Amino acid sequence: MKSLFHPTAIIHPNAKLAGDVAVGAYSIIGEHVEIGAGSVVGPHVVIGGHTTIGQGNRFFQFSSIGEIPQDKKYKGEPTRLVIGDNNTIRENCTFNLGTVQDGGVTSIGSDNWIMAYVHLAHDCHIGNHNVIANSVQFAGHVTVGDHTLIGGMSGIHQFVRIGDFAMLGFQTRLSQDLPPFVTAVGNPAEAKGPHQEGPRRIGYSAPRLDMIKKMYRTLYRSGGSFEAAQQEIAALRGQVVEADGDIDNMLAFLSHATRGIVR
Repeated sequence: MKSLFHPTAIIHPNAKLAGDVAVGAYSIIGEHVEIGAGSVVGPHVVIGGHTTIGQGNRFFQFSSIGEIPQDKKYKGEPTRLVIGDNNTIRENCTFNLGTVQDGGVTSIGSDNWIMAYVHLAHDCHIGNHNVIANSVQFAGHVTVGDHTLIGGMSGIHQFVRIGDFAMLGFQTRLSQDLPPFVTAVGNPAEAKGPHQEGPRRIGYSAPRLDMIKKMYRTLYRSGGSFEAAQQEIAALRGQVVEADGDIDNMLAFLSHATRGIVR
């Protein structure tokens, strides 16, 4: 059977690669790397560290995956990078390992579309079904939910959280938490309205989309306190039963907004 490894690739004998993984020219796979079935590693990719990669991922050229954190406190501990299934990682991306000062793991879920020059610092956690455009820079300890859209050349401050279905506009500086279903843009970021197009694309009903609008108006247009807005959002439960999960999602996010939220 013809080898799927280019003859110039360097693959450590202890690395664990599924039988159908393809590795391109001049790529380097380290000792503690595991790569699942159907994944493709393009040319000039370096994958190191204690890195576990699921099935069906594709890495384009010149990416550095699983390198040590850009953190002076790092002392060589065996921290990890975990990547799920069916992600596309385009050119020149850099994903770092975690640190022992946090949970020791940087993680990426499944079905993400990550464009060129994205930097994912230590201890970040990216969910599923996200679209992250070119040159987005994540500082350490950032958490991103599911189904987000993050515009190109945006910068995310450390410890910031981005909720499910949130949308961040082009060249946005985000230094506070961005709640679920909210669109923000600017430097610094400002809330601009509810994000409904993403939910609509995956089949949210009209009443469920209307509830997203109600939550946004309550949070940003009611004129009350942050605590009062949370109470009003909680009172929306039961009006549209299928939206109760979205309400709970919003309330859970807001209850942990220790950095404050985008306004």
